Amino acid sequence: MGERILGRDEVAGSTPVASTSFKVQKKKGMQIIAGSLRGKRINSLPGLATRPLLGRIKKSLFDILGNRVVDASFLDLYAGTGSVGIEALSRGANYVLFVEKEPRLIRLIKENLKKCELENRAEVVEIDIFSYIEGGRKFSLLEQFDLIFAGPPYKLNVTGDTLDIIVKSNLLKKNGWVICQHHFKEKVPEKKGFLSRFRKERYGKTVMSFYKSGNNFIGGK
Repeated sequence: MGERILGRDEVAGSTPVASTSFKVQKKKGMQIIAGSLRGKRINSLPGLATRPLLGRIKKSLFDILGNRVVDASFLDLYAGTGSVGIEALSRGANYVLFVEKEPRLIRLIKENLKKCELENRAEVVEIDIFSYIEGGRKFSLLEQFDLIFAGPPYKLNVTGDTLDIIVKSNLLKKNGWVICQHHFKEKVPEKKGFLSRFRKERYGKTVMSFYKSGNNFIGGK
């Protein structure tokens, strides 16, 4: 009790922690849970007080995804330190696109990919997704994905808006899944466009909502 769960990678999807110096933490990073890089530590940021809880959530997420990760194209939105996308690569994902807006976190993701020798299976793009949400502009990427993970900052309550971007931008392949990490108090839609929520898992104050395409899917192959 009393844990303050911020959100994605414990910095609420790249929302800065107050009065914290953002030096890369070289010695005590986050550990990759399973796959070809099992046990390897990746660099993180200081002040990650609830890291063990995040590790349990991440393990549960990938236990649910199972073999869907193998050979998948994976979009990691609000990527933070990149720990989710790197875990996917370790477990056999073919390719991961990391989307993050903070330059210091972009540098950190690239450093972690280099450390894990994963640069040839990943791409990192610096995009402010919120500018698309607030401005009503179309979010455009050239590819579609088998799996999309989105962990926006909890306090902004933009899970529904993020799902709207995914639908309108046609980012999901046929039979793909979208997984959204959000605060348990946030009201998220059961349906958004061709997406329908089919599973929900709660871990304390954190909820993982799983969506898949329905009968009205008009996306890619």
